[in-house]
This record gives sequence, structure tokens and C-alpha cells, in this order.
Amino acid sequence: MTIQAPDSRRTILITGASSGIGRAVAELFLDEGWQVGLLARRAKALEAVAQGRDTAHVLPADVTDAEAVDRAVETFAKRAGRLDVLFNNAGIFTPSGTIDEIALEDWFAAVNVNLNGMFLSARAAFRQMRQQAPQGGRIINNGSIAAHVPRPHSVPYAATKAAITGLTRSLSLDGRPFDIACGQIDIGNARTPMVADLSVRQAETDPAAGAMETFAVEDAARSVLHMANLPPEANVQFMTVMATKMPYIGRG
Repeated sequence: MTIQAPDSRRTILITGASSGIGRAVAELFLDEGWQVGLLARRAKALEAVAQGRDTAHVLPADVTDAEAVDRAVETFAKRAGRLDVLFNNAGIFTPSGTIDEIALEDWFAAVNVNLNGMFLSARAAFRQMRQQAPQGGRIINNGSIAAHVPRPHSVPYAATKAAITGLTRSLSLDGRPFDIACGQIDIGNARTPMVADLSVRQAETDPAAGAMETFAVEDAARSVLHMANLPPEANVQFMTVMATKMPYIGRG
């Protein structure tokens, strides 16, 4: 049985915390006074996010390694006292192409990180939230508007992100008896290194398309904070936050 942290600060574990959306969310939650578990493969990158703060817990792990993920969740829960929130965020965007051009290793890599990694992280967090006292917590999955309106030539990313919506719905249902809420945030074109790379690819493929519409990653992070700060009886089931002028709604 796990007891509450002595200082009673709320706790969140963030996967993919070393860069992009994960890093922005981690920095915001640290500034807000949370105990923050930082999980990603590169310890040095995580240490740069932590900046020596005693509320930051560096947890190097690969989300595709079930034993490593289990250890990281257990370690963080012991250090921080419990696990209140998981931001299930780690993901990759593999090289573009039509389905017949997609290398099998790229397909398997996308499935392994974007789907298996999120399953393993949610599994470990769910177990911890179910067994801790008081029981319960919140899982926030980072989906994508690509699950609903994919980019051209993005089968691995779109397919795996669509699967996350099914994961979110199932966790929401199965978590009810244990006071475990689950919601999903679908983020469109926040300014991250991954979106910058996509913008370059788009410009190379279609120079006439113009610049990609984007918005500040800090605004995406504040949306995650809103979801995490809700009381146990309230939940954002699905949230879409995106660049206002991106072509998500409308006719082609």
C-alpha cells in the first residue's frame, strides 16, 4: 500500500518528457509545484528539463520495454508517495509514403512506440492507481487529430493514433470501479521539433502549399494542466486544441 507524499503535492508522470509537448508539459507542471516524473530514453535530456529541482524525478526508460516502464512507475510512486496523473505522451512520426512505400521496420517502430508504448505505460499506471490508497487517478492520452483527419502519406502515424482513441474509451470504462479517469487530448500543429520536421517535408513535397499553421506548444501544455487539475468527479473525455487556421474543418 502506498501512502500520500509527505508534502501532499500532486504527482504526474510524463512519458516522452525530454522534448516537444512532453517537455513543455513537464516544465509547466514543475512551475505549478507538482511532483513530476520525467520518463524518456535519454537521461541527459531529462536532466536538462529537471534543472536540479527536487520536485523533478529523472526516470530513464524506453516505453517499449515493459519491465523498464514498470520499474519507472514503481520508482516514481515510491519517491513521490503516489501517482495522481499519467500524461501518456511518447510518440514518433516515421518517414512518409504511400502504404506500398512504407518500410516494414518503420511500420513496426510506429506501432511499438505509439501503440505498444502507450499501452505499457497505461498498464503500469492503472495498476499503481488501482492499488494505492486512496485508490484512483487520471490517465491523459496524447492522441492526435491525425486519428480523425490524417495527413497524406502517414499510414503508420494515423493508424496508431486512431488506436489510442480505442484505448482511451476502454480505459475510461474499465477505470470506473477504481476511480481511474481517462481522457484524451488531440493536438494539432503545436510548434515542436516534430511539427517543424513535418513542415519541412510538406514544403519539399508541395512548395505551393504555403507555411504550415502552428501555435505555441505552451498553450497545449496549459490544456493538459486544465485536464489534470479537474476534481475526481469531473473528466475531459476528449479535447482538441490546434492552430486556429489549420485545415482541419472544411471542404477540400
